[in-house]
Amino acid sequence: MTVVGADGLQRCSWATAAPEYVEYHDTEWGKPIRNDVGLFERMTLEGFQSGLSWITILRKRENFRTAFARFDPAVIAAYGQDDFDRLMGDPGIVRNRAKINATITNARALLELDEGELTDLLWSFSLEDRPAPKTGAEVPATTPESVAMSKALKKKGFVFIGPTTSYALMQATGIVNDHLATCIAR
Repeated sequence: MTVVGADGLQRCSWATAAPEYVEYHDTEWGKPIRNDVGLFERMTLEGFQSGLSWITILRKRENFRTAFARFDPAVIAAYGQDDFDRLMGDPGIVRNRAKINATITNARALLELDEGELTDLLWSFSLEDRPAPKTGAEVPATTPESVAMSKALKKKGFVFIGPTTSYALMQATGIVNDHLATCIAR
């Protein structure tokens, strides 16, 4: 079910716990992103969120953008040991060895693709015809499409992108619309 926020508007229940959630929910979550860099940023942030609260990532987002050259894959793909060490020492981001390495690896994988290929690949798993969920219990953590997306990305050289992270990416980028039926953002 949706929750009525302080402003009297109905939102998905997760979206009212903090001002950052309200802003993210209302202006970004579920809005279609159809460019490789925007999708790469969201893929990276969803990967960093794994095992953590999303609010942690939202509050560090600008730091991530600075630390990872605004998610420019060409810059990140060229990162060496000094850059890795800089990132591991940066308190403004999540300092996780596997996630930092995954970001660099994924930037390199993205550069191996033709321009727009990542966008086309991710959007090929769109779930546009699915009925609007009425409650949070109707929103899955994974779907057959997110499992297939994860496998397709791994085949292209991407790492740290399992079915749950793939589904979160689908939700965040509008590939699937999981705003509840009575939510203002639906």
